[in-house]
Amino acid sequence: MKFKSHFRFNKQERSGIFFLLFIVICLQGGYYYVKANPSPRETDFALNISEQNRIDSLKIHQAEASPKIYPFNPNYINDYKGYTLGLSVLELDRLFAFREQGKFVNSAKEFQKVTQISDSLLQIISPYFKFPDWVRNNQTVRKKESTVKKVTTIKDLNSATAEDLKSVYGIGETLSKRIVKFRDRLGGFLVNEQLYDVYGLKPEFADKALLQFQVIETPTVKKININKAGVDDLSKLIYINKSLAYNIIDYRDKNGLFASLQELSQVDQFPTEKLDRIALYLSL
Repeated sequence: MKFKSHFRFNKQERSGIFFLLFIVICLQGGYYYVKANPSPRETDFALNISEQNRIDSLKIHQAEASPKIYPFNPNYINDYKGYTLGLSVLELDRLFAFREQGKFVNSAKEFQKVTQISDSLLQIISPYFKFPDWVRNNQTVRKKESTVKKVTTIKDLNSATAEDLKSVYGIGETLSKRIVKFRDRLGGFLVNEQLYDVYGLKPEFADKALLQFQVIETPTVKKININKAGVDDLSKLIYINKSLAYNIIDYRDKNGLFASLQELSQVDQFPTEKLDRIALYLSL
């Protein structure tokens, strides 16, 4: 019995096999050649100047849209504001405890002393501190006091009579009576700076008066609860007239109870520059 071999090919089949081997060898050789001799490829990427400018413009707008810090009074920082500024809970608690005593910080240095924040953080946020004008006026008074060479006896501003006040240069009979009337309506001055609120009394004359008269004995004042008080109660305070009292009540009705005294600055027509002093007579 004869077996037929499977490895016999005719001439045409042998030619096809050799041609296939040739192609494989060529491809393999080309692969090793390219691998051994790499050449940098030219990219088809081209920078689109107009599109790049648009991207840069969007980046600028994004940076401009990022949150900005606006000037603020550090005495009225709330939890959220403190968090955004980078203050820790402990540092905020120190400030809150200080404020609950009815005290105010009047400089960046004093703010750091109370909160114990780092020098680096103070350097970042202190340029945005905005203290009331009367604080700067008071600092001016203190500087003048240090330059006074002769010793003068300081009298209590809350017990001074109109005749006593007339001894101050620039304060005549009309102004002296007006100061006493203003003091009586307040129930007594709580801080020296309230003297600057007397109508018609120029700051330079108030400065001179504070060289001789200052708040020595602080009166006891019954504070008004802004979350419970009505229009009549609020308007009893000399700083708040009927119109402003209605605005406060209207704001409270629309937005709910006040969470902080600083929120009063959002009330229409509220004199924010006097908020520090008005807050002395209010409670939550």
